[in-house]
Amino acid sequence: VQLQASGGGLVQAGGSLRLSCAASGRTFSSSVMGWFRQAPEKEREFVSAISWRAGNTYYADSVKGRFTISRDNAKNTVYLQMNSLKSEDTAVYYCAAGSRWFTPNSSDYAYWGQGTLVTVSS
Repeated sequence: VQLQASGGGLVQAGGSLRLSCAASGRTFSSSVMGWFRQAPEKEREFVSAISWRAGNTYYADSVKGRFTISRDNAKNTVYLQMNSLKSEDTAVYYCAAGSRWFTPNSSDYAYWGQGTLVTVSS
């Protein structure tokens, strides 16, 4: 199983980026996929999750109203649209898969991508 995250980069505060996470090696039709992030010298934190089958979504309070998670079943890909970016959104963003329920706990996700760096300049 591989999760390939992409789409990170440098953006000014107030700008937007869209992250992608392409899954290969198996399908995750009965599980939840999520995005986490880790800023320098901070612990990894939950950002958002989506149920692969129904498309139900779940967000951390810090990104609610600014970020949107979605999935494309045909492409086996999950996206994270990030708008109104702030300097505190600067982090390495990781996609994760394989959880059986909505959870902000990273230990509940079985598979992880390599991470993509998002830098927001103020």
